[in-house]
Amino acid sequence: MAIKITIVGCGPGSPDYLTRTATRAVQTAGVMVGSQRLLDLFPDAEAERVLVGTDINLALELIAEHCEHKSVAVLVSGDPGLFSLAKRVLDRFGRKSCEVVPGVSSVQVAFARLGVDWADARIISAHKENPDQALLESLVNEDKLAIFAGRKEAVEWIAGLAGELREDRRIFVCQDLTLDDEQVSEVSAEELSGLEVGSRTVVLIIKSAILE
Repeated sequence: MAIKITIVGCGPGSPDYLTRTATRAVQTAGVMVGSQRLLDLFPDAEAERVLVGTDINLALELIAEHCEHKSVAVLVSGDPGLFSLAKRVLDRFGRKSCEVVPGVSSVQVAFARLGVDWADARIISAHKENPDQALLESLVNEDKLAIFAGRKEAVEWIAGLAGELREDRRIFVCQDLTLDDEQVSEVSAEELSGLEVGSRTVVLIIKSAILE
């Protein structure tokens, strides 16, 4: 079966972090499906634009409708392998019908900003809902944590987690990475609680000795 669906990792936000392969995949597609923010990354693309919101089931139906007749580029934030729509697309249409174009994730950028490698980091998501208590208990001894946040409730959960960790941990709130209003701020667990953050936020919790 010919590949008709390409899942395109669009990076953390800035057009500067798009790969050439991602741009080429969109330029050769007949239809591109994604959020308005991701569609706007490709102003010169001639593909038909299909706007999708947070309703994943509707997004899958739109992809199914269009891939019957045209090649479809499904735009996802960051890297498709990290908590993205890609898994649902692959589950629905099968790996043989899809090609995945990797992208730069916000986790990569966050660690890069601190000059710290992330090969042994534990990466979890609290972006849509808070992880359960069992997961929290498994994190207390991790030296490097990267947590997708973006909600007030997520930040409160992370603050609670930070309070359970040893005192030799440092916390960094990374917002709007690669964009003009990027912010990387070190905070205490107490400061983290109640902190207002944007939807594009990653929180790093790192053992202090690693940063010395």
